[in-house]
Amino acid sequence: MFKADDLAVLPIAQWIQLAVQWVAQHLRPVFLVIKWPIEKLLDFSEDALHAVPFPVFVAVVVLIVWRIAGKAIAAFTGLGLIAIAALGVWSDAMTTLALIATAIVFCAIVGVPVGVACARSNRVWRIVRPTLDIMQTTPTFVYLVPVVMLFGVGTVPGEVAVVTAAMPPLIRFTQLGIRMVDHELVEAGLAFGADRRQLLWEVQLPLAVPTILGGLNQTVLTAMVMSVVVSMIGAEGLGLVVLQGLGRLDVGQAAVGGIAIVLLAMMLDRVTQKLAQPRDGDKGMLRAAVARLFRGAPPSNDTLPEHIDPKEAL
Repeated sequence: MFKADDLAVLPIAQWIQLAVQWVAQHLRPVFLVIKWPIEKLLDFSEDALHAVPFPVFVAVVVLIVWRIAGKAIAAFTGLGLIAIAALGVWSDAMTTLALIATAIVFCAIVGVPVGVACARSNRVWRIVRPTLDIMQTTPTFVYLVPVVMLFGVGTVPGEVAVVTAAMPPLIRFTQLGIRMVDHELVEAGLAFGADRRQLLWEVQLPLAVPTILGGLNQTVLTAMVMSVVVSMIGAEGLGLVVLQGLGRLDVGQAAVGGIAIVLLAMMLDRVTQKLAQPRDGDKGMLRAAVARLFRGAPPSNDTLPEHIDPKEAL
Protein backbone atom coordinates (compact mmCIF):
# COMPACT_ATOMS: atom_id res chain seq x y z
CA MET A 1 0.00 0.00 0.00
CA PHE A 2 1.32 3.41 -0.98
CA LYS A 3 2.10 5.71 1.94
CA ALA A 4 2.61 9.45 2.00
CA ASP A 5 5.93 8.95 3.76
CA ASP A 6 7.24 7.34 0.58
CA LEU A 7 7.30 10.81 -1.00
CA ALA A 8 9.92 12.03 1.46
CA VAL A 9 12.92 12.55 -0.81
CA LEU A 10 14.40 15.81 0.52
CA PRO A 11 16.95 15.26 3.31
CA ILE A 12 16.01 18.50 5.09
CA ALA A 13 17.08 17.18 8.49
CA GLN A 14 20.58 16.38 7.27
CA TRP A 15 20.91 19.74 5.55
CA ILE A 16 19.92 21.64 8.68
CA GLN A 17 22.27 19.53 10.80
CA LEU A 18 25.20 20.20 8.48
CA ALA A 19 24.38 23.91 8.28
CA VAL A 20 24.30 24.33 12.06
CA GLN A 21 27.53 22.37 12.44
CA TRP A 22 29.23 24.55 9.81
CA VAL A 23 28.07 27.71 11.53
CA ALA A 24 29.23 26.45 14.93
CA GLN A 25 32.68 25.59 13.57
CA HIS A 26 33.38 28.62 11.40
CA LEU A 27 31.52 31.46 13.12
CA ARG A 28 32.34 30.70 16.73
CA PRO A 29 34.16 34.06 17.28
CA VAL A 30 30.96 35.88 16.27
CA PHE A 31 28.92 34.00 18.85
CA LEU A 32 31.54 34.66 21.52
CA VAL A 33 31.19 38.37 20.78
CA ILE A 34 27.40 38.08 21.09
CA LYS A 35 27.74 36.09 24.31
CA TRP A 36 30.10 38.50 26.08
CA PRO A 37 27.76 41.49 26.72
CA ILE A 38 24.89 39.18 27.65
CA GLU A 39 27.08 37.36 30.15
CA LYS A 40 28.41 40.57 31.70
CA LEU A 41 25.00 42.23 32.06
CA LEU A 42 23.43 39.03 33.39
CA ASP A 43 26.17 38.60 36.00
CA PHE A 44 25.85 42.25 37.04
CA SER A 45 22.06 42.05 37.36
CA GLU A 46 22.18 38.82 39.31
CA ASP A 47 24.89 40.05 41.69
CA ALA A 48 23.03 43.31 42.25
CA LEU A 49 19.70 41.63 43.02
CA HIS A 50 21.28 39.08 45.35
CA ALA A 51 23.24 41.80 47.18
CA VAL A 52 20.14 43.79 48.18
CA PRO A 53 18.68 42.66 51.53
CA PHE A 54 15.16 41.28 51.35
CA PRO A 55 13.40 44.04 53.37
CA VAL A 56 15.15 46.80 51.43
CA PHE A 57 14.32 45.19 48.09
CA VAL A 58 10.64 44.80 48.96
CA ALA A 59 10.36 48.37 50.25
CA VAL A 60 12.05 49.89 47.19
CA VAL A 61 10.04 47.82 44.72
CA VAL A 62 6.75 48.61 46.46
CA LEU A 63 7.52 52.35 46.41
CA ILE A 64 8.44 52.24 42.71
CA VAL A 65 5.33 50.25 41.80
CA TRP A 66 3.18 52.57 43.91
CA ARG A 67 4.53 55.50 41.96
CA ILE A 68 4.04 53.79 38.59
CA ALA A 69 0.91 51.68 38.97
CA GLY A 70 -0.95 52.77 42.10
CA LYS A 71 -1.63 51.50 45.61
CA ALA A 72 -3.50 48.31 44.73
CA ILE A 73 -0.80 46.90 42.47
CA ALA A 74 1.90 48.02 44.91
CA ALA A 75 0.18 46.14 47.74
CA PHE A 76 -0.18 43.04 45.56
CA THR A 77 3.51 43.28 44.61
CA GLY A 78 4.59 43.54 48.24
CA LEU A 79 2.47 40.57 49.28
CA GLY A 80 3.68 38.56 46.29
CA LEU A 81 7.34 39.17 47.14
CA ILE A 82 6.74 38.21 50.77
CA ALA A 83 4.96 35.04 49.62
CA ILE A 84 7.90 34.10 47.37
CA ALA A 85 10.29 34.54 50.30
CA ALA A 86 7.99 32.47 52.53
CA LEU A 87 8.09 29.66 49.97
CA GLY A 88 11.87 29.50 50.38
CA VAL A 89 12.80 30.28 46.77
CA TRP A 90 13.84 33.92 47.11
CA SER A 91 17.35 33.37 45.72
CA ASP A 92 16.00 31.44 42.73
CA ALA A 93 13.40 34.16 42.14
CA MET A 94 16.13 36.83 42.04
CA THR A 95 18.05 34.75 39.50
CA THR A 96 14.92 34.48 37.34
CA LEU A 97 14.25 38.20 37.74
CA ALA A 98 17.81 38.97 36.62
CA LEU A 99 17.25 36.69 33.62
CA ILE A 100 14.04 38.54 32.71
CA ALA A 101 15.49 42.02 33.29
CA THR A 102 18.51 41.28 31.10
CA ALA A 103 16.26 39.85 28.38
CA ILE A 104 14.09 42.99 28.44
CA VAL A 105 17.15 45.22 28.01
CA PHE A 106 18.46 43.34 24.98
CA CYS A 107 14.98 42.95 23.48
CA ALA A 108 14.50 46.71 23.74
CA ILE A 109 17.95 47.50 22.31
CA VAL A 110 17.38 45.30 19.27
CA GLY A 111 13.59 45.07 18.97
CA VAL A 112 12.62 48.75 19.03
CA PRO A 113 15.04 49.86 16.27
CA VAL A 114 14.05 46.89 14.12
CA GLY A 115 10.37 47.73 14.69
CA VAL A 116 11.00 51.35 13.71
CA ALA A 117 12.78 50.23 10.54
CA CYS A 118 9.87 47.92 9.71
CA ALA A 119 7.37 50.75 10.23
CA ARG A 120 9.25 53.16 7.99
CA SER A 121 10.04 50.74 5.16
CA ASN A 122 7.60 48.29 3.62
CA ARG A 123 10.51 46.46 2.04
CA VAL A 124 12.13 45.82 5.43
CA TRP A 125 8.77 44.74 6.86
CA ARG A 126 8.25 42.24 4.03
CA ILE A 127 11.61 40.68 4.91
CA VAL A 128 11.25 40.73 8.70
CA ARG A 129 7.62 39.64 8.92
CA PRO A 130 8.12 36.02 7.72
CA THR A 131 11.07 35.74 10.11
CA LEU A 132 8.87 36.82 13.00
CA ASP A 133 6.20 34.35 11.92
CA ILE A 134 8.74 31.54 12.06
CA MET A 135 10.12 32.68 15.43
CA GLN A 136 6.68 32.93 17.04
CA THR A 137 5.29 29.65 15.70
CA THR A 138 8.40 27.56 16.35
CA PRO A 139 7.93 25.41 19.48
CA THR A 140 9.95 26.77 22.39
CA PHE A 141 11.90 23.54 22.83
CA VAL A 142 13.24 23.82 19.27
CA TYR A 143 15.20 26.95 20.26
CA LEU A 144 17.29 24.89 22.65
CA VAL A 145 18.97 22.73 19.99
CA PRO A 146 20.81 25.46 18.00
CA VAL A 147 21.49 27.45 21.17
CA VAL A 148 23.26 24.49 22.79
CA MET A 149 25.27 23.81 19.63
CA LEU A 150 26.29 27.47 19.22
CA PHE A 151 26.64 28.66 22.83
CA GLY A 152 26.88 25.53 24.99
CA VAL A 153 24.85 24.99 28.16
CA GLY A 154 24.26 27.15 31.21
CA THR A 155 22.44 30.30 32.22
CA VAL A 156 24.00 32.51 29.53
CA PRO A 157 22.93 30.28 26.60
CA GLY A 158 19.53 30.14 28.28
CA GLU A 159 19.47 33.93 28.24
CA VAL A 160 20.20 33.89 24.50
CA ALA A 161 17.23 31.58 23.96
CA VAL A 162 14.99 33.80 26.11
CA VAL A 163 15.95 36.94 24.17
CA THR A 164 15.43 35.21 20.83
CA ALA A 165 11.99 33.92 21.77
CA ALA A 166 10.78 37.08 23.53
CA MET A 167 11.82 39.69 20.95
CA PRO A 168 9.19 39.21 18.17
CA PRO A 169 6.22 40.73 20.09
CA LEU A 170 8.17 43.92 20.77
CA ILE A 171 9.14 44.26 17.10
CA ARG A 172 5.55 43.73 15.95
CA PHE A 173 4.03 46.16 18.44
CA THR A 174 6.67 48.82 17.72
CA GLN A 175 6.01 48.82 13.99
CA LEU A 176 2.25 48.66 14.62
CA GLY A 177 2.34 51.58 17.05
CA ILE A 178 4.25 53.81 14.63
CA ARG A 179 2.05 52.87 11.67
CA MET A 180 -1.08 53.62 13.73
CA VAL A 181 -0.09 57.24 14.33
CA ASP A 182 -2.76 59.43 12.77
CA HIS A 183 -1.71 60.41 9.26
CA GLU A 184 -3.02 63.92 9.84
CA LEU A 185 -0.57 64.39 12.69
CA VAL A 186 2.28 63.22 10.48
CA GLU A 187 1.18 65.72 7.84
CA ALA A 188 1.13 68.45 10.48
CA GLY A 189 4.69 67.62 11.50
CA LEU A 190 5.82 67.73 7.89
CA ALA A 191 4.03 71.05 7.42
CA PHE A 192 5.94 72.44 10.40
CA GLY A 193 9.19 71.65 8.62
CA ALA A 194 10.15 68.51 10.53
CA ASP A 195 12.61 66.12 8.92
CA ARG A 196 12.33 62.33 9.24
CA ARG A 197 14.35 62.20 12.46
CA GLN A 198 12.33 64.94 14.15
CA LEU A 199 9.08 63.39 12.97
CA LEU A 200 10.07 60.07 14.51
CA TRP A 201 11.30 61.39 17.85
CA GLU A 202 8.87 64.24 18.35
CA VAL A 203 5.60 62.82 16.99
CA GLN A 204 5.56 59.14 16.09
CA LEU A 205 7.46 57.56 18.99
CA PRO A 206 5.69 59.56 21.74
CA LEU A 207 2.30 58.55 20.36
CA ALA A 208 3.42 54.94 19.86
CA VAL A 209 4.74 54.53 23.41
CA PRO A 210 1.54 52.90 24.82
CA THR A 211 1.52 50.35 21.99
CA ILE A 212 5.24 49.69 22.39
CA LEU A 213 4.75 49.12 26.12
CA GLY A 214 1.96 46.69 25.26
CA GLY A 215 4.53 44.78 23.22
CA LEU A 216 6.90 44.94 26.18
CA ASN A 217 4.20 43.32 28.30
CA GLN A 218 3.99 40.40 25.86
CA THR A 219 7.77 40.20 25.77
CA VAL A 220 7.90 39.91 29.56
CA LEU A 221 5.33 37.11 29.62
CA THR A 222 7.09 35.23 26.83
CA ALA A 223 10.39 35.60 28.68
CA MET A 224 8.78 34.16 31.81
CA VAL A 225 7.64 31.10 29.87
CA MET A 226 11.07 30.63 28.31
CA SER A 227 12.80 31.01 31.70
CA VAL A 228 11.22 27.67 32.64
CA VAL A 229 12.04 25.96 29.33
CA VAL A 230 15.72 26.98 29.35
CA SER A 231 16.22 25.22 32.68
CA MET A 232 16.54 22.09 30.51
CA ILE A 233 19.91 23.39 29.25
CA GLY A 234 21.23 24.35 32.67
CA ALA A 235 19.79 27.84 33.23
CA GLU A 236 19.30 28.50 36.92
CA GLY A 237 16.31 30.07 38.64
CA LEU A 238 12.74 29.08 39.36
CA GLY A 239 12.57 26.99 36.20
CA LEU A 240 15.33 24.77 37.56
CA VAL A 241 13.35 24.33 40.78
CA VAL A 242 10.40 23.06 38.76
CA LEU A 243 12.59 20.82 36.61
CA GLN A 244 14.31 19.28 39.63
CA GLY A 245 10.96 18.65 41.28
CA LEU A 246 9.69 16.88 38.17
CA GLY A 247 12.88 14.86 37.83
CA ARG A 248 12.59 13.61 41.41
CA LEU A 249 8.80 13.18 41.21
CA ASP A 250 8.65 15.75 44.02
CA VAL A 251 5.30 17.35 43.31
CA GLY A 252 5.64 19.73 46.25
CA GLN A 253 8.91 21.24 45.05
CA ALA A 254 7.60 21.57 41.49
CA ALA A 255 4.45 23.24 42.80
CA VAL A 256 6.46 25.70 44.91
CA GLY A 257 8.52 26.71 41.88
CA GLY A 258 5.38 27.01 39.76
CA ILE A 259 3.60 29.19 42.33
CA ALA A 260 6.60 31.51 42.57
CA ILE A 261 6.76 31.80 38.78
CA VAL A 262 3.06 32.65 38.60
CA LEU A 263 3.37 35.32 41.30
CA LEU A 264 6.41 36.89 39.64
CA ALA A 265 4.74 36.84 36.23
CA MET A 266 1.55 38.41 37.60
CA MET A 267 3.49 41.22 39.26
CA LEU A 268 5.44 42.02 36.11
CA ASP A 269 2.29 41.75 34.00
CA ARG A 270 0.29 44.17 36.14
CA VAL A 271 3.05 46.78 36.18
CA THR A 272 3.73 46.63 32.44
CA GLN A 273 0.01 46.70 31.67
CA LYS A 274 -0.35 49.83 33.76
CA LEU A 275 2.53 51.44 31.91
CA ALA A 276 0.89 50.61 28.58
CA GLN A 277 -2.42 52.27 29.44
CA PRO A 278 -2.85 55.69 27.73
CA ARG A 279 -2.90 58.61 30.13
CA ASP A 280 -4.53 61.99 30.02
CA GLY A 281 -1.11 63.59 29.71
CA ASP A 282 -0.51 61.99 26.32
CA LYS A 283 -2.50 64.74 24.54
CA GLY A 284 -0.50 67.39 26.34
CA MET A 285 2.69 65.61 25.35
CA LEU A 286 1.58 65.69 21.72
CA ARG A 287 0.75 69.39 21.89
CA ALA A 288 4.18 70.07 23.37
CA ALA A 289 5.87 68.03 20.64
CA VAL A 290 4.03 69.84 17.86
CA ALA A 291 4.75 73.16 19.56
CA ARG A 292 8.48 72.37 19.59
CA LEU A 293 8.34 71.64 15.88
CA PHE A 294 6.43 74.87 15.30
CA ARG A 295 8.99 76.90 17.21
CA GLY A 296 11.81 75.21 15.33
CA ALA A 297 10.37 75.97 11.88
CA PRO A 298 7.31 78.22 11.97
CA PRO A 299 5.22 77.68 8.85
CA SER A 300 2.77 80.02 7.29
CA ASN A 301 -0.89 79.16 7.55
CA ASP A 302 -1.13 78.29 3.87
CA THR A 303 1.48 75.52 4.29
CA LEU A 304 -0.77 73.62 6.68
CA PRO A 305 -3.20 70.98 5.43
CA GLU A 306 -6.69 72.37 5.11
CA HIS A 307 -8.11 70.12 7.85
CA ILE A 308 -5.61 71.28 10.51
CA ASP A 309 -5.92 74.55 12.37
CA PRO A 310 -2.61 75.95 13.68
CA LYS A 311 -4.19 76.99 16.97
CA GLU A 312 -5.64 73.52 17.53
CA ALA A 313 -2.31 71.91 16.72
CA LEU A 314 -0.70 73.97 19.49
